[in-house]
This record gives sequence, C-alpha cells and structure tokens, in this order.
Amino acid sequence: MALDPKKCDEHDRFDHLLKVVSSKTFLNKEGLGNEVPFFICEFPPKATNEVYTTIKNLHTQLNLQKVRALEINLYDLVLQILKEKDDLDWYIENEATMSKQEFLDDLQAMTDVETVLIPRIETQMNKANFDVLFITGVGEVFPFIRSHTVLNNLQLVAKDKPTILFFPGEYRFSLDGGASLELFGRMTDDKYYRAYNIYNYEVS
Repeated sequence: MALDPKKCDEHDRFDHLLKVVSSKTFLNKEGLGNEVPFFICEFPPKATNEVYTTIKNLHTQLNLQKVRALEINLYDLVLQILKEKDDLDWYIENEATMSKQEFLDDLQAMTDVETVLIPRIETQMNKANFDVLFITGVGEVFPFIRSHTVLNNLQLVAKDKPTILFFPGEYRFSLDGGASLELFGRMTDDKYYRAYNIYNYEVS
C-alpha cells in the first residue's frame, strides 16, 4: 500500500522505508525496466530532525538484516572538500565582506557538481561495499548545489544499486507540467522525471 508523505508520521515513514529497502524486489531493482534506480523520499522540512533519526534507525535495522546502506551527506561532503582545500576558514572570515552573489558563485565553483562533487561521490562508492545509497543533506547545500543537478550527473555513475535521495519538500508530478522537485514545498528546484517516489513503491 502506497504511503501519503503529507499524512504519515515518523513511525509510518520508518516502517515503510524498512519494508521497501530490505526487500529483494527493491534491492534487485525489479519492475524498473531500463530506468535508473533513483527514488525520492520527500518529507516536510519541519520533520528534518525526525527524518535524520529515521535514517539512523534504518541503518541499524538494515545492518541486522545484512543490508548495507552507504549514506553520503552532501553538506558534510562540501565541508570536507573546503577543508581539504584550506578554504573553509577563509570563507568563514570573509563571508561578511562578499556580496551574496559573489559568495554563491565562489562556492559553486569550488564544489562544481560535475567536476568535483560527483567524482568524490563515485570515489566513496568505489571504496564501499553497499546495497543501497542514501543521499542526504540536500536542504543544507541549497542554493549552491541543486538536487536535480546532482541526480542528472549521478545517474552516470550510480546505476548498479538503488539510490534514495531524502528531499525536504515535495516531488510533484502532473500530466501538464511533468515531474518537479519543490524544495521546502515553496521553490521549484527544477524538472526531474527519472526518479520514483519511494512512498509509491510497494512490496508484498
């Protein structure tokens, strides 16, 4: 039975995700045809703390079922990249002297999705033994990293295992407008149609 993300609570969300992610149907990417195995787990932004607790509990329960989840938090990854380049302290010290656009442009250049972020994600994937990939930290890296850009580039390197992007907003679909990611339920991140809504994925 499909789950309504607007009406479900933390326990409903956890039960559904655990049932789906631990199933052989999901892990074997059954019923997807030739589509990339990407899923969106939308949630109300106000439930962010609850969702992170859910993800932590998911890791625990999946481990007990011998299902290995690799979580990549985009915010943590960005901080790691800036620290390695010795730029984090500089940005903290100089942010107040920069215009918002200049600051945004600098961060986007330093963390370019295609040339910097995706190669780092691919490296982490190659080093890990995992069955499912969790992408988190989406809201924290907006607006210099956009969800649809991550997904468009990630599909080039993450085709073998299911990927779930935890999205603080709504993943909408209409016959007229197609599919779109609406971050925080208020702003359209952009069109992205190749992912499935995890709440609509059913297993017996």
